[in-house]
Amino acid sequence: QVQLVESGGRLVQAGGSLRLSCAASGRTFSNYGMGWFRQAPGKEREFVAAISWSAGRSYYANSVKGRFTISRDNGKNTEYLQMNSLKPEDTAVYYCAADDLGGGVRLTSASNYDDWGQGTQVTVSS
Repeated sequence: QVQLVESGGRLVQAGGSLRLSCAASGRTFSNYGMGWFRQAPGKEREFVAAISWSAGRSYYANSVKGRFTISRDNGKNTEYLQMNSLKPEDTAVYYCAADDLGGGVRLTSASNYDDWGQGTQVTVSS
């Protein structure tokens, strides 16, 4: 099991930028595929972005492609989500998650993740 703690969420104006961080501890971070998901009030949790264990592959939801960038620093046991050109519809609680199988398109499905953080609130005002 890996413990995950998100940070970086806050209130920001539309068009602004934020960088979310997810700090991992416990098991070997570099073995895990990592993802970001979000959940808005009254909606189901949805996939945002994911990155393989080696950072060799990344995946994005169509709604964020070209605006968000996922990255990881295995030396710091940390995953990041750089969010640019934010829109009010990006408002949600953002969760990071870890998958011990490490990679592939399976990273786009929440059901494949083993460990989750508590979430960080991102609010984009219009």
